[in-house]
Amino acid sequence: MKKVVLITGASSGIGKSVAFYLAQKGFVVYGTSRNPIDSKILDEKGIKMLIMDVRDEISIQNAIHQIFQEQGRLDILVNNAGVGIMGAVEEIPLAEAKNHFDTNFFGPISVMQATLPHMRQQKSGLIINITSIAGYMGLPFRGIYSASKGALELLTEAISMEVKPFGISVVNVAPGDFATNIASGRYHVKNLETSPYSESYGKTLKLMNTHVDSGSDPMQMARAIEKIINLQNPKIHYKVGVFMQKVSIVLKRILPDRMYQKILMRHYKL
Repeated sequence: MKKVVLITGASSGIGKSVAFYLAQKGFVVYGTSRNPIDSKILDEKGIKMLIMDVRDEISIQNAIHQIFQEQGRLDILVNNAGVGIMGAVEEIPLAEAKNHFDTNFFGPISVMQATLPHMRQQKSGLIINITSIAGYMGLPFRGIYSASKGALELLTEAISMEVKPFGISVVNVAPGDFATNIASGRYHVKNLETSPYSESYGKTLKLMNTHVDSGSDPMQMARAIEKIINLQNPKIHYKVGVFMQKVSIVLKRILPDRMYQKILMRHYKL
């Protein structure tokens, strides 16, 4: 029996690459997007696109219901839908910060809450939450983003213990910088000359855009996720990125706080 996979935010970036890859590997793949136009493009590739906004519980329930109506089961959920945000914490409008958490943190919770009752009934399932290496550290001018991804990392640890007795595994995969369109779609505070953060924020903004443009191939994430799916007893935490990005997490654990902070500030030329 082919395994049934749902990938949120499958119309672009990492989600799209994972959807294409798993469809080619013989999985029954459902993807979600807020835009109905995306459905026509991806349906031709063997991916059944559903309209879902992870901030809208009704659209989530409708999508999950459709999958179970058509397939009778859901084996794997890849919680991938997310957005970027940049700016000094002092200058980011609180409404934008809340909207960001609604997508990156509360959105995955809503999708899991809609999916878990079905997985418990079938006594099996795998949930993969896509977080970020940025969630392991507070990065300058990416504080809100780091906080949302870090929160999802910790939530994954908690929920994985809660659902383990029901035969369900919950893991997270933290990617580093990948060549996607996340930079063009993210919210960022305008870098005004009147801002006290103008110079330092400008440097960081330019550096982050360069990192994304020269990032790794998203198919690397797709292959990593397939490997996790095929594991009998997956770990809770996975990191996918270049060597230095992974090492940065280790350094944070072993170095004194201020020393690690100096390394980050030097990296961002602050």
